Amino acid sequence: MNRPPLRPETLLRPRVPSPLQEVRDDRFARRGITLLLKRDDLIHPELPGNKWRKLALNLEAAAGRTVLTFGGAYSNHLRATAAAGRLLGFPTIGVVRGDELAHRPLNPSLARCAADGMRLHFVDRTAYRAKASPEVLEGLLRLFGDVEVIPEGGSNALAAQGCAALGRELRGHTDVAAVACGTGGTLAGLAAGLDGGQRALGVPVLRGGFLGATVTALQQEAFGGPAGNWSLDERFTFGGYARTTPELDAFAADFEDRHGLPVERVYVAKLLFALTALAGEGAFAPGTRVSAVITGTPGTPGSQESSVSR
Repeated sequence: MNRPPLRPETLLRPRVPSPLQEVRDDRFARRGITLLLKRDDLIHPELPGNKWRKLALNLEAAAGRTVLTFGGAYSNHLRATAAAGRLLGFPTIGVVRGDELAHRPLNPSLARCAADGMRLHFVDRTAYRAKASPEVLEGLLRLFGDVEVIPEGGSNALAAQGCAALGRELRGHTDVAAVACGTGGTLAGLAAGLDGGQRALGVPVLRGGFLGATVTALQQEAFGGPAGNWSLDERFTFGGYARTTPELDAFAADFEDRHGLPVERVYVAKLLFALTALAGEGAFAPGTRVSAVITGTPGTPGSQESSVSR
């Protein structure tokens, strides 16, 4: 069946390039560092931040076919995919971690997915952990037929290629571009899009030390090999994914008071805390321009999720 091309950028009119805003923060200014906020949270009201960048090329590749993807009970990746399906007119299926949830009332995030037309398919946690295995994927294809499979968090080669635009938008405007990381696709693309005099910094929000290998593999698949200058600082997970501490909560509240910017706690708070700590450690030379990619706000659907989404 020949399907007409799907052009999400034309149909959804995202706000790209996203705004780049300088904020005056004495913790950076007194060391001669300029702090910039790359407001990817303003790209689209229903596909904010790296959700738009990671999904756009994947949706073009799907060409209107049913999209099947994965997430936890509060996944904003599922929420963004469902919204895209409603806005662009294609079916969506969400494979949700936790078969026990099938018999409970839907939480607000999953209820929104369902309201946007997403078919929810709950699987047990053992099967979910093996979701990338041929056996599990073949079972899903037998069940649902001709579908476009997008991995958890949307991180694949097309996602990394889409996120390279983020790096290109920052060329000439920053020395260090920093982003909080879950599944690594945004960092892989960001680094590839920067020019030779810039570097990307990833701040993982999960423990485990696996992200370096993941980013390397994504760049190999997307760009044919290593791309750009990037590194990770894994000290700021605050206990693991979607976990926080009184210190992090106090920091986020103080940043909100200083700059009037609501700070999303799962990703953005850890990123901003890390950059502030690094500035205090002297990690950035005087004169350095540091850009923090703001990938969501507390109002983002699913921002308090408990499964990987970036």
